[in-house]
Amino acid sequence: MNNKQHTPLFHVSKRGALPWYLSWAIRGLAVLLALLTSALVTNLLTGENPVSVFTTIYEGSFGSARKMWVLGQNVAILLCVSLAVTPAFRMRCWNLGGDGQMLAGCLATAACMILLGDKIPNWLLIALMLVSSMLAGAVWALVPAIFKARYNTNETLFTLMMNYIATQLVAYYIIIWEVPKGAGKIGIINQSTNAGWLPQVGPSKYLLNIIIVAVLTVIMYLYLNYSKHGYEISVVGESERTARYVGIKVGKVIIRTMLLSGAICGLAGMLLVGGTDHTLTTTITAGRGFTAVMVSWLAKFNPVFMILTSFLLVFLSKGGSEIASKFGLSASFGDILTGIILFFIIGSEFFINYKINFRKSGEKEA
Repeated sequence: MNNKQHTPLFHVSKRGALPWYLSWAIRGLAVLLALLTSALVTNLLTGENPVSVFTTIYEGSFGSARKMWVLGQNVAILLCVSLAVTPAFRMRCWNLGGDGQMLAGCLATAACMILLGDKIPNWLLIALMLVSSMLAGAVWALVPAIFKARYNTNETLFTLMMNYIATQLVAYYIIIWEVPKGAGKIGIINQSTNAGWLPQVGPSKYLLNIIIVAVLTVIMYLYLNYSKHGYEISVVGESERTARYVGIKVGKVIIRTMLLSGAICGLAGMLLVGGTDHTLTTTITAGRGFTAVMVSWLAKFNPVFMILTSFLLVFLSKGGSEIASKFGLSASFGDILTGIILFFIIGSEFFINYKINFRKSGEKEA
Protein backbone atom coordinates (compact mmCIF):
# COMPACT_ATOMS: atom_id res chain seq x y z
CA MET A 1 0.00 0.00 0.00
CA ASN A 2 1.42 3.35 -1.03
CA ASN A 3 1.28 5.84 1.85
CA LYS A 4 2.96 8.68 -0.02
CA GLN A 5 1.01 11.89 -0.14
CA HIS A 6 0.83 13.94 -3.31
CA THR A 7 1.73 17.61 -3.12
CA PRO A 8 -1.42 19.72 -3.66
CA LEU A 9 -1.80 21.35 -7.06
CA PHE A 10 -1.86 24.74 -5.34
CA HIS A 11 -1.94 26.28 -1.88
CA VAL A 12 -2.89 29.69 -0.53
CA SER A 13 -0.47 31.81 1.47
CA LYS A 14 -0.54 35.22 3.08
CA ARG A 15 0.73 37.97 0.82
CA GLY A 16 3.04 40.71 2.02
CA ALA A 17 1.82 44.29 1.97
CA LEU A 18 1.27 45.46 -1.59
CA PRO A 19 2.00 49.02 -2.73
CA TRP A 20 -1.19 51.09 -2.67
CA TYR A 21 -1.25 51.47 -6.46
CA LEU A 22 -1.20 47.68 -6.99
CA SER A 23 -4.00 47.22 -4.47
CA TRP A 24 -6.14 49.75 -6.29
CA ALA A 25 -5.20 48.24 -9.66
CA ILE A 26 -6.61 44.91 -8.44
CA ARG A 27 -9.76 46.63 -7.22
CA GLY A 28 -10.07 48.45 -10.56
CA LEU A 29 -9.78 45.15 -12.43
CA ALA A 30 -12.47 43.69 -10.17
CA VAL A 31 -14.80 46.60 -10.99
CA LEU A 32 -14.16 46.09 -14.71
CA LEU A 33 -14.94 42.37 -14.44
CA ALA A 34 -18.05 43.20 -12.41
CA LEU A 35 -19.26 45.60 -15.10
CA LEU A 36 -18.65 43.03 -17.83
CA THR A 37 -20.55 40.39 -15.85
CA SER A 38 -23.41 42.81 -15.20
CA ALA A 39 -23.55 43.67 -18.90
CA LEU A 40 -23.62 39.98 -19.81
CA VAL A 41 -26.43 39.24 -17.34
CA THR A 42 -28.44 42.20 -18.60
CA ASN A 43 -27.84 41.18 -22.22
CA LEU A 44 -29.08 37.65 -21.55
CA LEU A 45 -32.22 38.96 -19.87
CA THR A 46 -33.01 41.90 -22.16
CA GLY A 47 -31.12 41.30 -25.39
CA GLU A 48 -29.66 44.80 -25.19
CA ASN A 49 -26.22 45.68 -26.51
CA PRO A 50 -23.62 45.68 -23.67
CA VAL A 51 -22.43 49.12 -24.83
CA SER A 52 -25.95 50.40 -24.26
CA VAL A 53 -25.86 48.87 -20.79
CA PHE A 54 -22.64 50.68 -19.89
CA THR A 55 -24.01 53.92 -21.28
CA THR A 56 -27.07 53.51 -19.08
CA ILE A 57 -24.91 52.94 -16.00
CA TYR A 58 -23.09 56.21 -16.77
CA GLU A 59 -26.32 58.09 -17.40
CA GLY A 60 -27.66 56.93 -14.03
CA SER A 61 -25.26 59.34 -12.33
CA PHE A 62 -24.14 61.81 -14.99
CA GLY A 63 -27.12 61.98 -17.35
CA SER A 64 -28.13 65.47 -16.19
CA ALA A 65 -27.02 68.24 -13.86
CA ARG A 66 -29.61 67.18 -11.30
CA LYS A 67 -28.39 63.58 -11.36
CA MET A 68 -24.84 64.78 -10.76
CA TRP A 69 -25.91 66.85 -7.74
CA VAL A 70 -27.92 63.94 -6.34
CA LEU A 71 -24.88 61.71 -6.83
CA GLY A 72 -22.72 64.20 -4.91
CA GLN A 73 -25.30 64.41 -2.11
CA ASN A 74 -25.58 60.62 -1.77
CA VAL A 75 -21.81 60.22 -1.78
CA ALA A 76 -21.50 62.93 0.87
CA ILE A 77 -24.03 61.37 3.25
CA LEU A 78 -22.62 57.85 2.81
CA LEU A 79 -19.11 59.21 3.33
CA CYS A 80 -20.24 61.07 6.46
CA VAL A 81 -21.61 57.87 8.03
CA SER A 82 -18.48 55.99 6.95
CA LEU A 83 -16.30 58.60 8.65
CA ALA A 84 -18.45 58.22 11.75
CA VAL A 85 -18.01 54.47 12.16
CA THR A 86 -14.33 54.37 11.14
CA PRO A 87 -12.81 55.42 14.51
CA ALA A 88 -14.72 52.61 16.22
CA PHE A 89 -13.67 50.12 13.53
CA ARG A 90 -10.03 51.10 13.92
CA MET A 91 -10.43 50.25 17.57
CA ARG A 92 -11.94 46.86 16.60
CA CYS A 93 -15.23 47.95 18.14
CA TRP A 94 -17.80 46.97 15.54
CA ASN A 95 -20.39 49.73 15.59
CA LEU A 96 -23.22 48.49 13.34
CA GLY A 97 -25.62 51.03 14.77
CA GLY A 98 -25.02 53.75 12.19
CA ASP A 99 -28.63 53.67 11.01
CA GLY A 100 -30.01 53.95 14.54
CA GLN A 101 -27.66 56.78 15.44
CA MET A 102 -28.60 58.59 12.22
CA LEU A 103 -32.30 58.12 12.98
CA ALA A 104 -31.73 59.57 16.45
CA GLY A 105 -30.17 62.63 14.82
CA CYS A 106 -33.02 62.82 12.29
CA LEU A 107 -35.61 62.65 15.07
CA ALA A 108 -33.91 65.35 17.14
CA THR A 109 -33.66 67.60 14.09
CA ALA A 110 -37.30 67.09 13.14
CA ALA A 111 -38.39 67.75 16.74
CA CYS A 112 -36.58 71.09 16.75
CA MET A 113 -38.08 72.07 13.38
CA ILE A 114 -41.64 71.08 14.34
CA LEU A 115 -41.73 72.33 17.94
CA LEU A 116 -39.56 75.45 17.66
CA GLY A 117 -39.86 76.42 13.99
CA ASP A 118 -42.12 79.43 14.58
CA LYS A 119 -40.83 80.42 18.01
CA ILE A 120 -37.14 81.34 17.62
CA PRO A 121 -34.91 82.94 14.95
CA ASN A 122 -33.80 80.63 12.16
CA TRP A 123 -30.08 80.88 12.97
CA LEU A 124 -30.74 79.82 16.57
CA LEU A 125 -33.03 77.02 15.38
CA ILE A 126 -30.31 75.63 13.10
CA ALA A 127 -27.76 75.84 15.92
CA LEU A 128 -30.12 73.89 18.19
CA MET A 129 -30.71 71.34 15.44
CA LEU A 130 -26.96 70.83 15.09
CA VAL A 131 -26.34 70.41 18.82
CA SER A 132 -29.39 68.26 19.52
CA SER A 133 -28.82 65.93 16.55
CA MET A 134 -25.21 65.28 17.53
CA LEU A 135 -26.17 64.78 21.18
CA ALA A 136 -28.95 62.36 20.20
CA GLY A 137 -26.60 60.31 18.02
CA ALA A 138 -23.94 60.34 20.74
CA VAL A 139 -26.40 59.15 23.40
CA TRP A 140 -27.60 56.37 21.10
CA ALA A 141 -23.98 55.17 20.79
CA LEU A 142 -23.21 55.76 24.47
CA VAL A 143 -25.52 53.02 25.73
CA PRO A 144 -23.73 50.11 23.98
CA ALA A 145 -20.37 51.81 24.66
CA ILE A 146 -20.89 51.77 28.42
CA PHE A 147 -21.89 48.12 28.42
CA LYS A 148 -18.91 47.27 26.19
CA ALA A 149 -16.45 49.16 28.38
CA ARG A 150 -17.74 47.91 31.74
CA TYR A 151 -19.16 44.46 31.02
CA ASN A 152 -17.49 43.53 27.70
CA THR A 153 -20.84 42.90 26.02
CA ASN A 154 -21.04 42.18 22.29
CA GLU A 155 -21.21 45.63 20.72
CA THR A 156 -22.23 44.20 17.33
CA LEU A 157 -25.52 42.78 18.63
CA PHE A 158 -26.09 45.70 21.00
CA THR A 159 -25.77 48.36 18.30
CA LEU A 160 -27.94 46.32 15.92
CA MET A 161 -30.71 46.14 18.52
CA MET A 162 -30.46 49.89 19.05
CA ASN A 163 -31.24 50.30 15.33
CA TYR A 164 -34.61 48.59 15.77
CA ILE A 165 -35.44 50.67 18.82
CA ALA A 166 -34.64 53.88 16.92
CA THR A 167 -36.83 52.80 14.00
CA GLN A 168 -39.82 52.17 16.25
CA LEU A 169 -39.25 55.42 18.14
CA VAL A 170 -39.29 57.36 14.88
CA ALA A 171 -42.44 55.47 13.79
CA TYR A 172 -44.10 56.49 17.07
CA TYR A 173 -43.38 60.20 16.59
CA ILE A 174 -44.39 60.12 12.94
CA ILE A 175 -47.89 59.14 14.10
CA ILE A 176 -47.88 61.97 16.67
CA TRP A 177 -46.71 64.59 14.15
CA GLU A 178 -48.45 63.23 11.04
CA VAL A 179 -49.96 65.78 8.65
CA PRO A 180 -52.83 65.45 7.95
CA LYS A 181 -54.05 63.22 10.76
CA GLY A 182 -54.38 59.64 9.61
CA ALA A 183 -51.89 60.09 6.77
CA GLY A 184 -49.20 58.02 8.49
CA LYS A 185 -46.48 60.45 7.40
CA ILE A 186 -45.21 63.89 8.30
CA GLY A 187 -44.78 65.43 4.87
CA ILE A 188 -42.50 68.37 4.21
CA ILE A 189 -41.70 70.12 7.49
CA ASN A 190 -42.19 73.91 7.57
CA GLN A 191 -42.76 74.03 3.83
CA SER A 192 -44.34 77.50 3.94
CA THR A 193 -41.73 79.12 6.21
CA ASN A 194 -38.58 77.04 5.50
CA ALA A 195 -37.81 77.27 9.22
CA GLY A 196 -34.89 75.03 10.06
CA TRP A 197 -33.96 74.46 6.42
CA LEU A 198 -30.21 74.79 5.93
CA PRO A 199 -29.34 77.74 3.67
CA GLN A 200 -28.61 77.04 0.03
CA VAL A 201 -25.01 77.65 -0.99
CA GLY A 202 -24.29 78.07 -4.70
CA PRO A 203 -26.48 76.60 -7.44
CA SER A 204 -27.83 73.61 -5.50
CA LYS A 205 -29.22 72.81 -2.05
CA TYR A 206 -26.90 69.80 -2.02
CA LEU A 207 -23.66 71.81 -2.16
CA LEU A 208 -23.61 72.77 1.53
CA ASN A 209 -23.80 69.12 2.60
CA ILE A 210 -20.95 68.25 0.22
CA ILE A 211 -18.77 71.06 1.61
CA ILE A 212 -19.47 70.08 5.25
CA VAL A 213 -18.57 66.44 4.63
CA ALA A 214 -15.44 67.42 2.67
CA VAL A 215 -14.21 69.48 5.64
CA LEU A 216 -15.14 66.66 8.00
CA THR A 217 -13.08 64.21 5.91
CA VAL A 218 -9.96 66.33 6.32
CA ILE A 219 -10.56 66.73 10.06
CA MET A 220 -11.12 63.00 10.54
CA TYR A 221 -7.95 62.15 8.60
CA LEU A 222 -5.90 64.47 10.82
CA TYR A 223 -7.64 63.22 13.97
CA LEU A 224 -6.97 59.54 13.25
CA ASN A 225 -3.40 59.94 12.04
CA TYR A 226 -1.91 62.88 13.92
CA SER A 227 -3.71 63.25 17.25
CA LYS A 228 -3.16 61.60 20.62
CA HIS A 229 -6.70 60.22 20.54
CA GLY A 230 -6.09 58.68 17.12
CA TYR A 231 -2.92 57.03 18.43
CA GLU A 232 -4.80 55.60 21.41
CA ILE A 233 -7.51 54.24 19.11
CA SER A 234 -4.88 52.45 17.01
CA VAL A 235 -3.15 50.96 20.05
CA VAL A 236 -6.41 49.68 21.53
CA GLY A 237 -7.29 48.20 18.15
CA GLU A 238 -3.99 46.36 17.95
CA SER A 239 -4.06 44.96 21.47
CA GLU A 240 -6.06 45.96 24.54
CA ARG A 241 -3.46 44.28 26.73
CA THR A 242 -0.68 46.40 25.24
CA ALA A 243 -2.82 49.52 25.59
CA ARG A 244 -3.34 48.84 29.30
CA TYR A 245 0.36 48.11 29.72
CA VAL A 246 1.37 51.53 28.35
CA GLY A 247 -1.19 53.27 30.56
CA ILE A 248 -4.10 53.80 28.18
CA LYS A 249 -7.52 53.59 29.86
CA VAL A 250 -9.24 51.25 27.42
CA GLY A 251 -12.76 51.78 28.77
CA LYS A 252 -12.41 55.53 28.48
CA VAL A 253 -11.16 55.25 24.89
CA ILE A 254 -14.08 52.97 23.95
CA ILE A 255 -16.69 55.34 25.37
CA ARG A 256 -15.04 58.44 23.90
CA THR A 257 -14.71 56.89 20.45
CA MET A 258 -18.26 55.58 20.36
CA LEU A 259 -19.52 59.00 21.44
CA LEU A 260 -17.65 60.51 18.50
CA SER A 261 -19.10 57.94 16.09
CA GLY A 262 -22.62 58.53 17.32
CA ALA A 263 -22.28 62.31 17.18
CA ILE A 264 -21.15 62.28 13.54
CA CYS A 265 -23.95 59.86 12.62
CA GLY A 266 -26.35 62.30 14.29
CA LEU A 267 -24.84 65.09 12.18
CA ALA A 268 -25.54 63.02 9.05
CA GLY A 269 -29.16 62.76 10.18
CA MET A 270 -29.35 66.53 10.58
CA LEU A 271 -27.92 67.03 7.07
CA LEU A 272 -30.64 64.77 5.68
CA VAL A 273 -33.63 66.29 7.48
CA GLY A 274 -32.51 69.91 7.65
CA GLY A 275 -30.44 70.01 4.47
CA THR A 276 -32.21 68.09 1.73
CA ASP A 277 -35.20 65.88 2.59
CA HIS A 278 -37.01 68.19 5.07
CA THR A 279 -39.11 65.28 6.33
CA LEU A 280 -38.84 62.26 8.61
CA THR A 281 -39.48 58.62 7.72
CA THR A 282 -38.34 55.30 9.16
CA THR A 283 -36.45 54.59 5.93
CA ILE A 284 -34.75 57.96 5.51
CA THR A 285 -31.29 56.46 6.21
CA ALA A 286 -31.71 53.98 3.30
CA GLY A 287 -29.45 51.45 5.03
CA ARG A 288 -26.40 53.70 4.80
CA GLY A 289 -25.25 52.56 8.24
CA PHE A 290 -24.61 49.08 6.85
CA THR A 291 -23.21 50.24 3.51
CA ALA A 292 -20.78 52.43 5.47
CA VAL A 293 -19.27 49.29 6.98
CA MET A 294 -18.25 48.16 3.50
CA VAL A 295 -17.02 51.62 2.51
CA SER A 296 -14.79 51.85 5.58
CA TRP A 297 -13.50 48.30 5.28
CA LEU A 298 -12.71 48.51 1.56
CA ALA A 299 -10.80 51.74 2.16
CA LYS A 300 -8.80 50.11 4.98
CA PHE A 301 -10.22 52.70 7.40
CA ASN A 302 -8.50 55.53 5.51
CA PRO A 303 -10.76 58.63 5.23
CA VAL A 304 -9.17 59.72 1.94
CA PHE A 305 -9.68 56.37 0.23
CA MET A 306 -13.24 56.32 1.56
CA ILE A 307 -14.06 59.13 -0.87
CA LEU A 308 -13.34 56.71 -3.72
CA THR A 309 -15.17 53.74 -2.24
CA SER A 310 -18.22 55.86 -1.37
CA PHE A 311 -18.35 57.24 -4.89
CA LEU A 312 -17.92 53.77 -6.40
CA LEU A 313 -20.75 52.18 -4.43
CA VAL A 314 -23.18 55.06 -5.03
CA PHE A 315 -22.29 55.26 -8.73
CA LEU A 316 -22.80 51.53 -9.28
CA SER A 317 -26.00 51.48 -7.26
CA LYS A 318 -27.51 54.30 -9.30
CA GLY A 319 -26.34 52.65 -12.51
CA GLY A 320 -28.12 49.43 -11.55
CA SER A 321 -31.33 51.32 -10.78
CA GLU A 322 -31.11 53.17 -14.11
CA ILE A 323 -30.74 49.88 -15.99
CA ALA A 324 -33.79 48.43 -14.27
CA SER A 325 -35.81 51.57 -15.07
CA LYS A 326 -34.74 51.99 -18.70
CA PHE A 327 -35.19 48.38 -19.70
CA GLY A 328 -38.47 47.92 -17.85
CA LEU A 329 -37.13 45.43 -15.33
CA SER A 330 -38.12 44.92 -11.72
CA ALA A 331 -36.57 47.32 -9.23
CA SER A 332 -34.96 44.26 -7.66
CA PHE A 333 -32.87 43.81 -10.81
CA GLY A 334 -30.84 46.86 -9.82
CA ASP A 335 -30.12 45.17 -6.48
CA ILE A 336 -29.03 42.01 -8.34
CA LEU A 337 -26.51 43.98 -10.38
CA THR A 338 -25.31 45.81 -7.28
CA GLY A 339 -24.83 42.44 -5.57
CA ILE A 340 -22.77 41.15 -8.51
CA ILE A 341 -20.58 44.23 -8.39
CA LEU A 342 -20.08 44.02 -4.63
CA PHE A 343 -19.23 40.32 -4.95
CA PHE A 344 -16.34 41.14 -7.28
CA ILE A 345 -15.15 44.08 -5.19
CA ILE A 346 -15.13 42.07 -1.96
CA GLY A 347 -13.55 39.12 -3.77
CA SER A 348 -10.70 41.36 -4.93
CA GLU A 349 -9.66 41.77 -1.28
CA PHE A 350 -8.73 38.08 -1.24
CA PHE A 351 -6.18 38.57 -4.00
CA ILE A 352 -4.84 41.69 -2.30
CA ASN A 353 -4.22 39.84 0.98
CA TYR A 354 -3.41 36.34 -0.28
CA LYS A 355 -1.65 34.68 -3.20
CA ILE A 356 -2.10 31.31 -4.86
CA ASN A 357 1.06 29.20 -5.21
CA PHE A 358 0.87 26.45 -7.83
CA ARG A 359 2.85 23.24 -7.57
CA LYS A 360 6.08 23.29 -9.56
CA SER A 361 6.59 20.70 -12.27
CA GLY A 362 9.12 18.66 -10.27
CA GLU A 363 7.12 18.56 -7.04
CA LYS A 364 4.84 15.56 -7.56
CA GLU A 365 5.17 13.84 -4.23
CA ALA A 366 5.99 14.90 -0.71
